Amino acid sequence: MSDAIPFLKPRADVLARRAQIVADLTDLLPPECLVHEARELVPFETDAFVSYRRLPLAVALPRTTAEVSAVMRYCHRYGIPVVPRGAGTSLSGGAIPQEDAVVLGLSKMNGILEIDLANRVAVVQAGVTNLNISESVSADGFFYAPDPSSQLACTIGGNIGMNSGGAHCLKYGVTTNNLLGVKMVLVDGTVIELGGMALDAAGYDLLGLVCGHEGQLGIVTEATVRLIAKPEGARPVLFGFEASEEAGACVADVIAAGIIPVAIEFMDKPAIEICEAFAHAGYPLDVGALLIVEVEGSEAEMDATLKDIVEIARRHGVKTVRECQSATEAALIWKGRKSAFGATGRIADYICMDGTVPLSQLSHVLKRTAEIVDHYGLRVANVFHAGDGNMHPLILFNANDPEDAARAEAAGNDILKLCVDAGGCLTGEHGVGIEKRDLMRHQYSEADLAQQMAVRAAFDPGWILNPSKVFPLEGRPAA
Repeated sequence: MSDAIPFLKPRADVLARRAQIVADLTDLLPPECLVHEARELVPFETDAFVSYRRLPLAVALPRTTAEVSAVMRYCHRYGIPVVPRGAGTSLSGGAIPQEDAVVLGLSKMNGILEIDLANRVAVVQAGVTNLNISESVSADGFFYAPDPSSQLACTIGGNIGMNSGGAHCLKYGVTTNNLLGVKMVLVDGTVIELGGMALDAAGYDLLGLVCGHEGQLGIVTEATVRLIAKPEGARPVLFGFEASEEAGACVADVIAAGIIPVAIEFMDKPAIEICEAFAHAGYPLDVGALLIVEVEGSEAEMDATLKDIVEIARRHGVKTVRECQSATEAALIWKGRKSAFGATGRIADYICMDGTVPLSQLSHVLKRTAEIVDHYGLRVANVFHAGDGNMHPLILFNANDPEDAARAEAAGNDILKLCVDAGGCLTGEHGVGIEKRDLMRHQYSEADLAQQMAVRAAFDPGWILNPSKVFPLEGRPAA
């Protein structure tokens, strides 16, 4: 395990009272909702950012908002840190606990409470998986738009915490664009509701503040989300280019022309080879970069949009244009893309970055990314949401070699700084967590950070909610 990223020192008074804390939590929750034996805590010691691990003090798995409230009220009273956890798919270390923390997992709160097709909304508990929402309304001709690659496993509570996106966010937006309301438990156990079924709620837009809060403002237990009618048709098309720079320039020109496909996904040659070996999706192997462009609408609309995109692609030397010919072929194309992270894990350990850049800078950032990774003697596979400039370079390394791991982290930091310097930001959808925490000063001034921390402290004056995350450890206000 790497120790390059520090955590806050555990609160000695909390560690000294561990037995009493477990006993008190036992009074608040049924036996099946509390984990405290050392061997049973191991599955909760990390998330998808597996380079760092900490064994939590205990894990609470409440079934209702009332039980979440009771746990939060108790932890607030005694100053016990709480780390919220959905499915543990965070790639930034957002759900990694610490030794003095109670992990509050929402996996048992997995019910779909209401589907209102007339108003095109669904009310779900925070532990419902992203994909389950779409599956529950698919037969009625609707879907939930945000679709992270981990949508089979990731939960809506985690999506709200990180403001997750996905391949189709180019047209339909990320979580914040599809979230209408939440029920949330504050740090002292108070239950509040923000937003609702209406498209625009009265008062301050606190919902916009909560979406992307990384578990530091409260615990979301229920969400009201927007449902969208399925399009008449959808068609993914593969565009192969000689080099990444040409593909990046093509993306920028497509968007500049005012064309908004449903999705534009990018893969470079290493990513193409990795995904094709896993999914056998029919990706061309004789190109240096691949775009998956999906259009939707009537047949006439799709034909017209694709004609314009093909014309732009030809100006950038496109080598291959391949339209899918069936629903099965379309499913394979997306299977390859959405399996990219898992398929890469079959051949090497990797760190997945999450910087976002202006589209005009895509070609430059791709070129510099390759140079940075090469400088550290490593390899990279690029696969990302090109339409909104959300970069996901996968830096390949050997996790059993501490020096290799350190080089991978250093390369990742340099890439994120590059994204900021190019006019972008540190994260598009994975959040800051611990991974990018110490890079926040590269993005923000001290005044910016102080204002953000003041807002956070207004919700949690004692800094017990997910305390080691997001903000640099130095310079925080005293709890």
